[in-house]
Amino acid sequence: MERLKVYGAPWCPDCRQAKKFLGEHRVPYDWTDIDQDAEGLRIVQERQNGGRTIPMVVFPDDSILLEPSNDELATKLGLTLQAEREVYDLAIVGGGPAGLAAAIYAAREGIDAVVIDKSSLGGQAGVTERIDNYPGFPDGVGGADLAERFVTQAQRYGVELLSAVSVATIEPDDGHVAITLGTGQQIEATAAIVATGSTYRRMGVPGEDDLIGAGLHFCATCDGPFYKGAHELLVVGGGNSGLEEGLFLAQFADRIRIVQRGPALTASQLLQDKVRAHPKFEIHTNVEVVEVIGAGGKLTEVVGRDRATGEELRWRPEAAFIFIGLDPNTGFLDGSIDTDEWGFLRTGDDFQTTVPGVFAAGDVRAGSTKQLGSAVGEGIAALLQVRAYLQHHHEMRTLSINT
Repeated sequence: MERLKVYGAPWCPDCRQAKKFLGEHRVPYDWTDIDQDAEGLRIVQERQNGGRTIPMVVFPDDSILLEPSNDELATKLGLTLQAEREVYDLAIVGGGPAGLAAAIYAAREGIDAVVIDKSSLGGQAGVTERIDNYPGFPDGVGGADLAERFVTQAQRYGVELLSAVSVATIEPDDGHVAITLGTGQQIEATAAIVATGSTYRRMGVPGEDDLIGAGLHFCATCDGPFYKGAHELLVVGGGNSGLEEGLFLAQFADRIRIVQRGPALTASQLLQDKVRAHPKFEIHTNVEVVEVIGAGGKLTEVVGRDRATGEELRWRPEAAFIFIGLDPNTGFLDGSIDTDEWGFLRTGDDFQTTVPGVFAAGDVRAGSTKQLGSAVGEGIAALLQVRAYLQHHHEMRTLSINT
């Protein structure tokens, strides 16, 4: 795909939204900050007859969109926003590894399925710089490449795929599942799999968006090995995940710096004792990260602030790993399906949720391991349970008709 050109400024929220959308859909683009680039500002004003509306997105055919919504960008990029039909055997909500694995197996089983994803197909795998622990790729594989392989395989089997389309509601409807899309379209399915995954909590500081995958990471086992021999790695978060991942990272770097916003570490005492006794660890509590700085597409500096004294702290780690929590992507369900205390969907051993006919797989499911390989396995396992559910549903319907 030819590269788009996006003109905007760092302070512009609509610019950040457009960049996020394009990044999620793996659309290549060149960014011009009109506050820093006089020629870029001149081009914006020339194309707008003196106006300065941003973002201004210039497409390969030289057409432009000003302050485009995600829907406008999706339409211009040719993304499919409408389901082909109104009735399916199976609706898969979420087009990450779990959802796509389920879709591939559904197609092979002759189950008529549609995949619906509010962002881009491929999930978090698609925005991961490199994946080094997925079986079958001994030299590692780029996240975008692996995600594209999942999508291509699903397309090969003729699975209907919708991206940039959200799901507004999922509700039981007389033995079926009624699904309302964000576009307003309504579809019906005999069963549904929710595989919407989870989202790593971000720090929300300047510089973060541009450095994710380029020095800022959310998975030590995925990305830690790339920093073997590093002088220093920084971990944000003092809970169990932060300390566990920090101990894992200690095999790669000379120093592990833990930064915890709260006044004390919150991990288990056993983990705290291990970290405090480890010679490679340096711990900062009551300190928050306020900015991350990069150059040449790589992290160069992390700026912190002591919350008690206001003192500014600056570190130059080779990478920073963020472990401040995961949020399940379940907000659209509005409590209609039972969750655990953190909002992850509860399921039985058959992957079925508390709503009959609605299954869950991957990171969104309570008790899942939040690993790529496990997500693929859960998608397949959930699909096999759906197959049994559909068979039973068909038998009951046939019995009802015959009697």
